Amino acid sequence: MGFELSNRDAPAPALHVYLLGLVDFDAALRVQRHLVYHVSGERDQGALVLCEHPPLITVGRQGSHAHILYEPDELQVRGWPVRWVNRGGGCLLHLPGQLAVDPVVSLQALGLGLQDYLDRLHRVLVATLADFTVSATTRPDRAGVWVGNRQLASVGVAVRDWVTWYGAALNVCPDLLPFRMVRTGHADDGPMTSLARERRGPPRMPLVRQRLVEHFAEKFGFSRTSIFFAHPALDRQAHLRVLSEPRP
Repeated sequence: MGFELSNRDAPAPALHVYLLGLVDFDAALRVQRHLVYHVSGERDQGALVLCEHPPLITVGRQGSHAHILYEPDELQVRGWPVRWVNRGGGCLLHLPGQLAVDPVVSLQALGLGLQDYLDRLHRVLVATLADFTVSATTRPDRAGVWVGNRQLASVGVAVRDWVTWYGAALNVCPDLLPFRMVRTGHADDGPMTSLARERRGPPRMPLVRQRLVEHFAEKFGFSRTSIFFAHPALDRQAHLRVLSEPRP
């Protein structure tokens, strides 16, 4: 059951969108924590962080070391860290070409319960893929988006004081081969896929981001949107990676 807004005359919610390019996972996490603190105090605002990460594996609350088929020595040689994180979902491999979609919004201000929020986030992903002629579906008992039996997007969120963080990982055009060695933990899952594979051609990442922002703002009722290409919580190295990312 959703929450009722306490002030019917409150201003329309504003969405701050951060297009951060290729950013270290820890740096992106710092940005999210700053935004959670900000949105907790200014609940008529929300944020959407869109970025890519260098290779690493994150393990959510339903994940296990048993789902990582790489030997520890090989992960060390590759330079791929493994991070245990406080989000829903299992193991997730992050690679360049995969779009991290991390909304920081107040469920109370939007009048949403947790399941309502997850349902809308899934619809944002499905609508974005439809813009690129890819027909994707969801499953009633699972978080994520599929094309047939191939998973195209993973979803795993965290909530603190009714403010969300983490979110989804959308495979736009990553190398799919390494995903064979990182399992979700569900025996019925097929191989990972990507938007590039399903539409038989690489999409432009800036266009994917643009369409995703449009659908997110529409489905969550944000009538005002501001775009940023950096955040004060990013360190110098992360800023350099942001500046090297092509602008939309």
